[in-house]
Amino acid sequence: MAELEFVALSVKLRERTLLDSVSLRLARGDFVALLGPNGAGKTTLLKAALGLRAPTSGSARVRETTVTDLDARARAGEIAWLPQHIRADEPLTSVETVAAARFRFREAHAESQRAAERALVRVGAGEYAARPVTQLSGGERQRVAFACLVAQEAQILLFDEPANHLDPAQQLDVYRLLGELWREGRTILCINHDVNLLHHLGDPERVRVVGLNAGQIAFDASLTDSSLPERLGKLFGVEMDTIEGRGQRFILPRARSQS
Repeated sequence: MAELEFVALSVKLRERTLLDSVSLRLARGDFVALLGPNGAGKTTLLKAALGLRAPTSGSARVRETTVTDLDARARAGEIAWLPQHIRADEPLTSVETVAAARFRFREAHAESQRAAERALVRVGAGEYAARPVTQLSGGERQRVAFACLVAQEAQILLFDEPANHLDPAQQLDVYRLLGELWREGRTILCINHDVNLLHHLGDPERVRVVGLNAGQIAFDASLTDSSLPERLGKLFGVEMDTIEGRGQRFILPRARSQS
């Protein structure tokens, strides 16, 4: 049984087709990195999985149940997500923000606070638990959002470029934590813009890389597949070079010659 599945999913917005009959299946414990050019439909696919974007045809399913058939509490018990842009409009403390992410649990306030504190410590954000999120930097706010996802305790995790706008050290921390969550058995679908960061997850042979272009699946390959550089080159319309070092293959766009 698939943990998360998109079945001939199409999404249209007025006359524009955002997704065109996309079928993708994630078994329990899969890690799928979703890559593609801007406007390919990546974020739309995640929103369809969350029930935030209604399909024109087809469906998104969690263990054979159509996502839109689940109420908000049941959906939160199945799927958690980290959006690309983190909003912080209310001056709640970090721990209050994370505790609110546990709304699906019927528990005492003190219990949700303790769980929030544990989640903040796990993502390296324990030191600013008492600070209002409106006073945090972008990187700090991203860690609090990550703690919200951890505290929700869902089996399926969705990420929309989780290392976006972070410095290199913070990017590595994010992908190492992603790897920890994955190895604990969670199913992860992650929009990614740098395929080389995926090596920090560990176990690269099990990482699937799915290319999406113009609302359609272009390919589905292992991170270690020898054809991946060529596939990525076609996906983004650039030639790719590979560099081997320290047991890792780096895939980089080829520098264009200056005329």
